[in-house]
Amino acid sequence: MSTRRRLLAGAALLLPAMRVPAAANKKQEKEEEVAPGEDLMREHGVLNRALLVYEAWLLRDGAPAQVLGGTADLIRRFIEGYHEKTEEEELFPRFEKAGKLVDLTRVLRAQHEAGRRLTSQILAGGGDRAKVEAPIRAFIRMYRPHEAREDTVLFPAFQKLVGHKEYDRLGEKFEEREHKLFGEDGFDMAVRQVAQLEAALGIADLAQFTPG
Repeated sequence: MSTRRRLLAGAALLLPAMRVPAAANKKQEKEEEVAPGEDLMREHGVLNRALLVYEAWLLRDGAPAQVLGGTADLIRRFIEGYHEKTEEEELFPRFEKAGKLVDLTRVLRAQHEAGRRLTSQILAGGGDRAKVEAPIRAFIRMYRPHEAREDTVLFPAFQKLVGHKEYDRLGEKFEEREHKLFGEDGFDMAVRQVAQLEAALGIADLAQFTPG
């Protein structure tokens, strides 16, 4: 089996498929409504934790290749395949139609495309540090300011742009989209998966980051 195939196979073992049906006869509880901006920001939290895993992986000689593959796979499915698609289909066009923050959305779109290319390079690298270090560092360097600009500029402006009624409607639409792709607990599952990746590298204990 090739190194790349082992990497992806290891990722599949480490991370259960996100499309997992709810347990039979499990009582369904009404979910607390989450505003679109909050929804997008907490997904950024998943991304930021994935970036921390990338950083930790680079710092550890002999770090498991399946952790790298699992992180890239989570980013590809949950961030690039869902979160970014939501921004590209629901947020950016509204700003562009209104003629607001057009330069920002243009850069954000270009960075989404660049990020997908980098993720492909990371997955294709098969855990070979010489092949993946540059794309990992480029990915981290781009996405830290990318998500910060969205959180502090784009998302707050979005609520003002669409108004309260449409903002509430879109919150429901985002939830429906997430459930369709990943099941009823897509976000919670993504959080569990990134926590599993953190544990595999020994960075799950938040207290270790507290300065002495």
